[in-house]
Amino acid sequence: MKIICVIPARGGSNRFFEKPLALICGKPMIWWVYSHCKEVACFDEVYVATDSLKIESECINFGAKVIMTSPTHDTATERLYEVSTKIQGDLYVMVNGDEPALTSKDIIKCIPENIDTDAFYVSNLMTDFENPVEVVDVTNLKIVTNNKGLALFISRSPIPYPKGDMDYVYHKFVGVGAFTNKALDFYHKTARGPIERIEENDSFRFIENQMPIYYINAHCKSISVDTPKDISIVERYLSPPCNI
Repeated sequence: MKIICVIPARGGSNRFFEKPLALICGKPMIWWVYSHCKEVACFDEVYVATDSLKIESECINFGAKVIMTSPTHDTATERLYEVSTKIQGDLYVMVNGDEPALTSKDIIKCIPENIDTDAFYVSNLMTDFENPVEVVDVTNLKIVTNNKGLALFISRSPIPYPKGDMDYVYHKFVGVGAFTNKALDFYHKTARGPIERIEENDSFRFIENQMPIYYINAHCKSISVDTPKDISIVERYLSPPCNI
């Protein structure tokens, strides 16, 4: 099985322009993500997929492989699909470029032991919320699955609502996922549904069409960088001495 790791790195974020180049402990955020991905032994290749010449140049400087992709992609998954049309693989693992705290032992958990690479398969990672305040924060996606790990619903709202029972651990989205070619092809050919448009979460491309998407609890530390203020949080977590 040939596994291709892809790190989407869009340059034109409205909330945080050129976010992948933001410095964390003196190195660009994309360097941290790429370095952790390179430590995953089962990855045959690791690529940064970007639409920015500036990001491309920075990545080449520290030795990363880069694929230039269209600037018109609305989602990271669509950018991943473009990569799948250029680089042959059996399974594609997408690691979001704003997850600098994730380690190789966390990333690899999205890959199942046994998988039919010719079939439809999608998995993502999640983890437990540590702070109740994070549950009501709309920047954090809340994941609800059944007892087999299949996603039932995802929302920025705190779900499920604890009306009948308070004994529940809320789960947070982690930006790592695995896709077969068949899954990426389905994603590309399927139009957005109303819930995807409302929640702005492209996992609904599968959920709204009753296609299975698994969420695996990695029990990991996830600090996704959404705004410049998150940089200091990541640096405090990585320090001292602020190295991998």
